[in-house]
Amino acid sequence: MDFVVGFPKTLGKFDVIWFIVDRLPKFAHFIPVQTTYNAEKLAKIYIREIVRLHGFLFLSSQTGKELGTRLGLNTTFHPQTDGQFERTIQELEDMLRACVLDFGGH
Repeated sequence: MDFVVGFPKTLGKFDVIWFIVDRLPKFAHFIPVQTTYNAEKLAKIYIREIVRLHGFLFLSSQTGKELGTRLGLNTTFHPQTDGQFERTIQELEDMLRACVLDFGGH
């Protein structure tokens, strides 16, 4: 998961796109949020938008240990990632650029 920032505020006062990629089935979710949202607000949105569709993802290192898995966190543009985040961001930028061109920047 990552945030794409630097957008002008929408009518709903959203100025960030939070994108979450499920790496196994290759699902990408794009969720508009505000820069002022705290972790608690983002957790509620995550449950409302992601958990209801896919169930709980095990993000706790303790839960991972109990299940015999290892939690591997990485950041966007990190050389050890598989490039999926970078490709997803590029596709998002391409789609937004196309929309701006279609609607004349309005």
